[in-house]
Amino acid sequence: MIIGILNQKGGVGKTTLSVNIAASLARTGARVLLLDIDPQGSALDWAAAREGAPLFPVVGLPRATIHKEIDQLGKDYDHIVIDGPPRVTDLARSAIMASDVILIPVQPSPYDIWAAEEVVKLIDEARIYKESLKAAFAVNRKIANTAIGRDVREALAAYPVPSLVASITQRVVFAEAAAQGLAVHEADPEGLAAREIEAMTAELLEFAA
Repeated sequence: MIIGILNQKGGVGKTTLSVNIAASLARTGARVLLLDIDPQGSALDWAAAREGAPLFPVVGLPRATIHKEIDQLGKDYDHIVIDGPPRVTDLARSAIMASDVILIPVQPSPYDIWAAEEVVKLIDEARIYKESLKAAFAVNRKIANTAIGRDVREALAAYPVPSLVASITQRVVFAEAAAQGLAVHEADPEGLAAREIEAMTAELLEFAA
């Protein structure tokens, strides 16, 4: 399966979700590749911060030909996770065309909800050529014990894209783990953050099937 994690708005947590979903998939014994196509290279920075053996390879490939190269790139892997660029560009279009399912991270903010329109449009355009393409919103960086997470789902219902039931709460452990090049399940195996990532990954696999 090829998962593209995309939103044209920066700062929504694309890389956090990318590395942790990739790590969750790798935990099952699957062969996973993480493609960092963001020119900022945040996933590559995460990999470089790691001291131990890598959980999976991270390859920087910020070029708009991913959809043409994905079969060759992915021939040795069960899953590929694509950490997308922060703007609607040819890079983003290529990532969408390369993917089986698009995950759109959205923070509980009206700015994020408005910005999601551009990615939804790109996905609609891509479906002209790739009818099987699936897409879902993922509520990320939700504030615990507030109604805003529920409110964002209601706002996103205006788009023709479903929202995953699983959501990710804003937790310090995500930043602490990232600084060491770790996934949250390594930093705090029994913690709520790890459980939320596991739940989102499981739901994403079921959604994409």
